[in-house]
Amino acid sequence: MRIVFAGTPEFAAEHLKALLASPHQIIAVYTQPDRPAGRGQKLMPSPVKQLAVEHGIPVYQPASLRNEEAQAELAALKPDLMVVVAYGLILPQVVLDTPRLGCINSHASLLPRWRGAAPIQRAVQAGDLESGVTVMQMEAGLDTGPMLLKVSTPISTSDTGGSLHDRLAQLGPQAVLQAIDGLAAGTLKGEVQDDALANYAHKLNKEEALLDFSRPAVELERLVRAFHPWPICHTTLNDDALKVHAAEIGQGKGEPGSILAADKSGLTVACGEGALRLTRLQLPGGKPLAFSDLYNSRREQFAPGLVLGQ
Repeated sequence: MRIVFAGTPEFAAEHLKALLASPHQIIAVYTQPDRPAGRGQKLMPSPVKQLAVEHGIPVYQPASLRNEEAQAELAALKPDLMVVVAYGLILPQVVLDTPRLGCINSHASLLPRWRGAAPIQRAVQAGDLESGVTVMQMEAGLDTGPMLLKVSTPISTSDTGGSLHDRLAQLGPQAVLQAIDGLAAGTLKGEVQDDALANYAHKLNKEEALLDFSRPAVELERLVRAFHPWPICHTTLNDDALKVHAAEIGQGKGEPGSILAADKSGLTVACGEGALRLTRLQLPGGKPLAFSDLYNSRREQFAPGLVLGQ
């Protein structure tokens, strides 16, 4: 099959790798325009673009697919199928109709559970027991198309946004290859989604990662895991920023945000319900450290009675 691939981040690059190793012909790659990154704010190509360039595949980076020029460019490629994975641009109906077999999307959720930009992190944050990848036939709505294929994986109580991402990035590519075979053979039938079961997985932001200790400890523990490795949950102590890389449910109660105990097992902080034990922290200018290492050298900085987040 003549396939156009559209995607941007590492999750999408894993899918492109699998397609490149398949018998199908990847005739072009669409990805987001290069973005400034790092301290020097240099323009950086996406992981998908880097991979495409390595394999000598033509790369297209339109700012939008809503203009006629970009649409004509795609039509001239005469694709059989477009595979879309975390691309980040809206595909208008004319684009969806361009490939002979339409466009399929690999979405990191058991649809219709989480539609939108951050389904992996929202599943961990909500305490879902499982996640997965859904391959769907795309339509104009946001992640609303008929479901062609699903693969699932349990979410453990130690999973982070990062660990679940990596697992789904391995499951998704195989599901896409299987779906392509089914489409080519005409054996796949799309299942309509139940909109009543859908939730919107809105984009992550740093403000949302600020720990509000008036909330229950169980919610904060899941938030810490969901937002690792980005944007990383954070709070303050004596006006210093404090990044929280890992936490677990602790014991005790008190004024929300107050330190109940500090020892080598962690820093226990009172919450609106229960307590949270912070086990891996990062101080300004430092690197992430197990709390036992910080406690050895900065015991007085974490004295019980001090309050976080003030």
